[in-house]
Amino acid sequence: MRPRIFITQPIPAGAVERMRRAAEVEWNPDPLHIMTKGELLDVVRHCDVLVCLLHDHVDADVIHANPQLKAIASMTVTPADIDVAAATERQVPVTVVPAPLLDDATADLTWALLLATARRVAEGDRLMRAGTFPGSQSCYLVGGSVSGKVLGILGMGGVGRAVTRRGGGFGMKVLYHDPKRRTMDEEERLGLTWVEFDALLARSDFVSVNARLTPQTRHLLSDREFTLMKPTAYLVNTARGPIVDERALVRALAEGRIAGAALDVYEHEPQPDPELMRLPNVVFTPHIGSADMETRDAMANIVADNVLAVIAGRRPPNCCNPEIYA
Repeated sequence: MRPRIFITQPIPAGAVERMRRAAEVEWNPDPLHIMTKGELLDVVRHCDVLVCLLHDHVDADVIHANPQLKAIASMTVTPADIDVAAATERQVPVTVVPAPLLDDATADLTWALLLATARRVAEGDRLMRAGTFPGSQSCYLVGGSVSGKVLGILGMGGVGRAVTRRGGGFGMKVLYHDPKRRTMDEEERLGLTWVEFDALLARSDFVSVNARLTPQTRHLLSDREFTLMKPTAYLVNTARGPIVDERALVRALAEGRIAGAALDVYEHEPQPDPELMRLPNVVFTPHIGSADMETRDAMANIVADNVLAVIAGRRPPNCCNPEIYA
């Protein structure tokens, strides 16, 4: 009998076709439906490999529902919603995609959001669709300047460096804060200035969140931090939602302590704070940092590489619990 693979949402067809050459493949065809726990329990009982996406909650109950489960292949960098400990106990490999693959796509979206919130693009779009064309040289949609301003980056990993490179095209001064400071050569090459956390918030016109989510960075930005920022400053978060205290962000925006925010990630995904959604000075996207065609195609093919390795009896190349092979 051929191995059975189930995919929880549609992924690029080329990767699916590769897996179909080696296995029977089924999937949930609805890109708007995140499978419930009950649905995951039903499908996992009848598959050898579960391919899951960002918002799938694969807990211990799901993992233990099929004693014959051979692998859980995630199309994420960090399997935050997979009980990796339960999978490891069962000797089930959990695979991921390598983080550097997403750096440029996420940096591109960071800049799209930064420009959209500063120049009030979403507000202008809504007005035009409603049939309103304010005087184009009036003060009605005046936003913030971008070129020559100060960009503060929290987290100087791969995405932070890619965001920095794009900032050079706008003549921006780039400050950064990261517990692991870059070398002097790298700072000089990228035009970076390391500053203390509070100083970055106080001096930046744009604060870009590009840090990893850890216990130390959860609610890294809350009421105290928003008070330190300029009232003309903007926050952009394309990293992880819980780094920002969403209720504190609502207060800061509503009280005019910062000028605006642009968010691709949310504290309680997939549901943003309802009060946040009512604020006009926020731009939203639905966690699409990696959503350009080339990046998603590459991600899906790495998933296929991992799955096909497991089916062939080999150790998958991107296993996040390699101790099961010790």
